Amino acid sequence: MDVHNKATRSKNMRAIGTRDTAIEKRLALLLEEAGFVFTVQDAALPGRPDFVLADYHCVIFTHGCFWHHHDCYLFKVPATRTDFWLEKIGKNVERDRRDVQRLRELGWRVLIVWECALKGREKLSDDELRERLEEWICGGGDHAQIDTLGIR
Repeated sequence: MDVHNKATRSKNMRAIGTRDTAIEKRLALLLEEAGFVFTVQDAALPGRPDFVLADYHCVIFTHGCFWHHHDCYLFKVPATRTDFWLEKIGKNVERDRRDVQRLRELGWRVLIVWECALKGREKLSDDELRERLEEWICGGGDHAQIDTLGIR
């Protein structure tokens, strides 16, 4: 059973942002410091990637560990309305899969940076993150591979 009435829950859910989140801001700063040129939230591409680095033909998504069901210490199955939340999160995961597949078919390289890499007790330092981002972006790599950056 939910602890909030339907109107309060709806208000709370609407307040959850989909852009300019803390993890997106941190990643944007790291990319800028490394000298990369990027666009954000490109609606012309499947899934509206958080960052598009056209010069490198790659995109980066920042995924919240809860909302996208990452197998890390930040993901906890809710104790209330469990079926509702698992269905909602499952739909997010399926949509992510479809969007990534379409991007790969279009020849884009895809990196998913998980929230746990950017915040929390086990987060990577700015230097570690910047180094890994530069290596992935500049490294080229396999367009068929989906790369991830997170803590497990």
